[in-house]
Amino acid sequence: MDKNFTKDFQVKEISKFKIKDFSTTYKGKLNKEEGEKLLQEEKKKLYELQEKLYADGSQSLLVVLQAMDAAGKDSLIENVFGGVNPQGCEVTSFKAPSSKEYGFDFIWRHYTALPEKGKIGIFNRSHYESVLVCKVHPEYNLSEKVWKSVDEINENFWQNRYESIRDFEKHLARNGTKIVKIFLHVSPEEQKQRFLDRINEEDKNWKFSAADLKERARFGDYMEAYEEAINETSKEHAPWFVVPADKKWFARLTALQIIIDALEDMNLKYPELPENEKTALEEAKKQLENEK
Repeated sequence: MDKNFTKDFQVKEISKFKIKDFSTTYKGKLNKEEGEKLLQEEKKKLYELQEKLYADGSQSLLVVLQAMDAAGKDSLIENVFGGVNPQGCEVTSFKAPSSKEYGFDFIWRHYTALPEKGKIGIFNRSHYESVLVCKVHPEYNLSEKVWKSVDEINENFWQNRYESIRDFEKHLARNGTKIVKIFLHVSPEEQKQRFLDRINEEDKNWKFSAADLKERARFGDYMEAYEEAINETSKEHAPWFVVPADKKWFARLTALQIIIDALEDMNLKYPELPENEKTALEEAKKQLENEK
């Protein structure tokens, strides 16, 4: 039984992506108990690779997470990255832009949150919100003050947005940042159940907002926005992975494997000391061993 799912859900640049062709649930032979055990084994690999990335210091990894509400982004971050060295990992959760952020272009606030060399950066939502929620609600774009009317938010506007995103990601890839983008694909039925859980379980009440239902009513519009955005921006240097998210344990395992594969592809190396420093180490070793 194949237990690595990385390639199963990658959107190839040469293919036309249709969201209906990607299931929201895993139907394979691996069960939850086996999956959770495998997750713990894979987390050890992530810890080692993250240490190697930090030591190498020449590259960084950017993980972009996008999903509908209640798809499990927060818990995925906790369960996948909970065991890594916090010095080498940074999570940024993007909410609606502030008035200051609206004073710059739509990518600016994301650029300032990029991981430095040697680190993993996780974007919980990202620059893609500008072609997702802002596509479903085009009036939001008027807050940038460049456009005066929704009539100006036309097809040319969106093509320019996609081009800006492609250019941004290509620039990062050319300058040492590996990019993986993960869409947690949850069904409306599963989202409904998770919303009900948030309402029925008192300790989860804080996670629910009445505004969530307004966005849920536009579920189909969001799927169209995701389909177009993924088609426009899934590239070899910045691929999209559409991961079934109805079963949280499987989404976490698959995302972890995607991240591990990305790190392994980076050909990371521990720094090698020059000969004079190796000689100095040997001398220090002898000195310590000869101490009385």
